[in-house]
Amino acid sequence: MNRERKAVIAGNEISQLYTFRLGGYDQKVLIEGKSRKLPVVVMLHGGPGTPVPMSVGCRGLFPEFTDRFLMVYWDQLGCGINNHVIDDRFGIDSFADMTVDLLGEIRALFPDNRILLFAVSWGSILSAKVLERATVPVDAVVVCGQIVKNLFLNDEVFSALEQSALPKTKLEEIRKMQADSMGPKELQLLSSSIRKYTDGMLNKKGERAPMGRIVKGLLTSPDYRISDVKAMAVNGYRHGTALWQEILKTDLSPVLAGTAVPYTILQGDTDLVTPTGIVLRLVKESRNPLLQCRVVERTGHMPGLAMMKQAQRMLEELAYRNE
Repeated sequence: MNRERKAVIAGNEISQLYTFRLGGYDQKVLIEGKSRKLPVVVMLHGGPGTPVPMSVGCRGLFPEFTDRFLMVYWDQLGCGINNHVIDDRFGIDSFADMTVDLLGEIRALFPDNRILLFAVSWGSILSAKVLERATVPVDAVVVCGQIVKNLFLNDEVFSALEQSALPKTKLEEIRKMQADSMGPKELQLLSSSIRKYTDGMLNKKGERAPMGRIVKGLLTSPDYRISDVKAMAVNGYRHGTALWQEILKTDLSPVLAGTAVPYTILQGDTDLVTPTGIVLRLVKESRNPLLQCRVVERTGHMPGLAMMKQAQRMLEELAYRNE
């Protein structure tokens, strides 16, 4: 761990690893920030099972966030430092319950602070579900890549792949896919095709987040073992199918349209995993002034540097509003 990172950690009033009972499982959560009085931002990562860009292993890595917020980093059950086998007993509600439990713990620790959610992709399902069930108030939500409905299996994806250099045999396989029967093999074919043949996953012209620096930071983290780093990619989600099939069939349109707190969605202009057109139509048709969408240019589904900077600005705007 380098001097700069050590100085960031030493300069934070709080930089502590907690163990909370979430959904019936003991899970480790890192809370870090310059002052205990700062607004709280709870990170809900994507995947399921992909704790990036912010994870429990990121102590001292994001001073641009921890100088302005109390950051809550949680590797959701099944990955990273909280690796666990996720079998078909686990559904969306299981993780929504854990999220609500986490918010309860955070509110108990910081009863007077504003609490915001910062969600990415799969995490956006959890942020929406929190609005349905949480007894703990959430002051605002910022999402990168909102899942609404018809994840992967939608006209935007099919049209883009038809116009790409994807071999016709693979296109025919994808056209036959059904949410009820999709397994890891089908999901891998679909996601890899979007990644390789379109800008829907990662825009090739956009400026990328500094993943090299982050990976190096994870390998030298004071909280991660090598097995925890490995479990960011190879983890307890490898064999389950029920959760993915539920995700593919979910429709969050009514929940999002009826949000009662400021809910800002950041969408990449070339995102196909959570197509921007679907999100824009939802926002327009909802006529809810609390639901907004901002399109980030030269960005696919995976947040690049531009989207991360936009997310930081939005979190600051919402957290410090009326101050």
